[in-house]
Amino acid sequence: MQSFPSRAALAKALARDVAAALSARLAVQVEAMLAVSGGSTPGLFFSELSQAALDWSRVAVTLVDDRWVPEDSPRSNAALVRRHLFVNNAAAARFIPLYNGASSPQSGLAALEAQFAQQPLSLAAAVLGMGEDGHTASFFPGGDRLARALAPVRGQNVEALSAPNAGEPRITLTLPVLIQADLLALHIEGEGKRQVLEKALAGGPVEDMPVRAVLRHDPKIYWSP
Repeated sequence: MQSFPSRAALAKALARDVAAALSARLAVQVEAMLAVSGGSTPGLFFSELSQAALDWSRVAVTLVDDRWVPEDSPRSNAALVRRHLFVNNAAAARFIPLYNGASSPQSGLAALEAQFAQQPLSLAAAVLGMGEDGHTASFFPGGDRLARALAPVRGQNVEALSAPNAGEPRITLTLPVLIQADLLALHIEGEGKRQVLEKALAGGPVEDMPVRAVLRHDPKIYWSP
């Protein structure tokens, strides 16, 4: 785990590393893809990353997960990312939202899978967060399709999921999509979440703390008080 003295210092380091991963992909292919998380934690990181000197017109950004709500909802991760990341240099990037207007995540799955069949999800970087309950992405304890999200059928990129602590129904990238990222980053802040992380690292059932499924693949962990 990398520890930083402040959230601002963490944001600068994480933005630098994500920009480097994107740049490395852009050196060998036409477009690079980034998956980011919502919530209150990544705001400073988005601001720093948006200023990176990249050819953002060749960068596609999608979400690690989202609530199944339209972008005019204050609960939409897509809306948050549009406001905070797609500014400055990053305004030229292309956005691939997960919510597609279907009546439910299950109803929208087929169209999303068809979309990603045309745009393979080969990630230069995936930046995940973690909740106090040990969830990451939309891998929630008690999730009705948690097992399928962690071990999907071959080629499955997205999964619908509902859970007692998840609020709205969710849509999430599956674990295999996330862990193949060139840079797999876990971004956490605050002493409370550090304690949650230490508990997860100590071992135990993935079902109790699904972030353990990601930790088994040695993500680069960024923490600040």
